[in-house]
Amino acid sequence: MQLLPGQVADTVITVGDSDRVEEITKHFDSIEFTAQNREFKTQTGSFKGKRITVISTGIGTDNIDIVLNELDAVVNIDLKKRETKKELKSLDIIRIGTSGSINQEVPLNSFLLSEMSIGFDSLMHFYDSKGVEEIEATSAFVTHTGWYSKKSEPYVIKGSQKLIDIFKSVETKSGITATNIGFYGPQGRVLRLPLQDPNINKKLASFQYKGLNITNMEMETAGIYGLSKLLGHRAVSLNALIANRVTGEFSKDPKKLVESLIAYALERIVTV
Repeated sequence: MQLLPGQVADTVITVGDSDRVEEITKHFDSIEFTAQNREFKTQTGSFKGKRITVISTGIGTDNIDIVLNELDAVVNIDLKKRETKKELKSLDIIRIGTSGSINQEVPLNSFLLSEMSIGFDSLMHFYDSKGVEEIEATSAFVTHTGWYSKKSEPYVIKGSQKLIDIFKSVETKSGITATNIGFYGPQGRVLRLPLQDPNINKKLASFQYKGLNITNMEMETAGIYGLSKLLGHRAVSLNALIANRVTGEFSKDPKKLVESLIAYALERIVTV
């Protein structure tokens, strides 16, 4: 990602699309640094006196694996000595994204705060992640859905309670975000190929754990939550719900909705 020590702020906003970086930083009072390598675009600047880094991750938890590990390396590894620093820094990582609701009761044009995320991508199973996974929730989900054994074993991770408390308000809806490994078949979309489980989205939408429903699907949050917890960072994911997959409705002005979420998030970030 071509980042060096000192270029990453303690507060980091991640977005999927590199074009969205400047949709956020246009609100900044100043920009001190810009870099881009492939889909990873980074800008660090200041908003109302708060130093913030905004970085695009691209799509998928494979990219999240790169971004989270390299962000951590920049702040917690002495790159010259190639040694972990004695004093480790914890970053606040806020994802701002878009998503489609799979639950009829979660209204279109909502701000969705992911209190938990279920990953279908296997990323956490490549790390020693036993201490951060919600085993009880995973077991309940596998039982509820009759999860196909040839698919990767799901994992459930909680977001940072500290950040959830900061970003939660009457303007947000809370739920569990499903983080998938693809856009078509894995998310129940059919072009020409039949699905292994045509009812998977209905099963997801009907799952409930400790008062929370699976509300939406996207492709990054579980990886962000899992790696953040393993590395000692705090993370929360916010989504503008621009579609409802159940009703077939789409936001009439998704750009305005995303702008509103960005403004909401920035005003909360300055209080962190």
